[in-house]
Amino acid sequence: MTITATPTPAKGLISPTNHALVLIDFQSQMAFATKSIDATLLRNNAALISNAAAGFKVPTILTTVAEKSFSGPMFSEITDAFPGQKLLDRTSMNTWEDAAVIDEVNRIGKDRLVIAGLWTSVCIVGPALSALEQGFEVYVITDASGDISDEAHERAVQRMIQAGAKPMTSLQYLLELQRDWARAETYDFTTGVAKRLGGAYGLGVTYAKTMFGASEGGH
Repeated sequence: MTITATPTPAKGLISPTNHALVLIDFQSQMAFATKSIDATLLRNNAALISNAAAGFKVPTILTTVAEKSFSGPMFSEITDAFPGQKLLDRTSMNTWEDAAVIDEVNRIGKDRLVIAGLWTSVCIVGPALSALEQGFEVYVITDASGDISDEAHERAVQRMIQAGAKPMTSLQYLLELQRDWARAETYDFTTGVAKRLGGAYGLGVTYAKTMFGASEGGH
């Protein structure tokens, strides 16, 4: 049988309209003991995905645990991207066991969820496995999540993958939302976020534009 290729994207790719983003427990107390990723990189990647989601108008849930009594405020890199948005504070370590969060998941109505947060082995594994069991499709941004050790983070990621979750990275999230440089309405936004928060790739974009006036897709 001959297979015919067509210029269409895989259904498994994310787009601005086919998922909700859930950011979990990016808080001071949780970050203090996070050792699997440098705190500066963690904050940068949290800002990268938050700005990407806000700019592409992805429905996003922000949730904290024991914000006032123990864990402290959510990273400003996240809340600044969503000014005025309510943070859903919980007592449960597993976000999926919080009724207010589930009400918001149901209100948004997306069966594909992209999640990230601290710690991977507790605050991310819990909702990931719970959502998967209930029939949701789950993606985890692994370099915007962290844990108390490399071992804890890697075993958590493996456990979620074995259960059916799909791993991705922060820059991948931004670029997959854009996906085509011919989409002129978001081109400047995407390259702007990349220049500010995209690390070496962002430096490359800045260099090419400054030195040669170059751009992806000929824009």
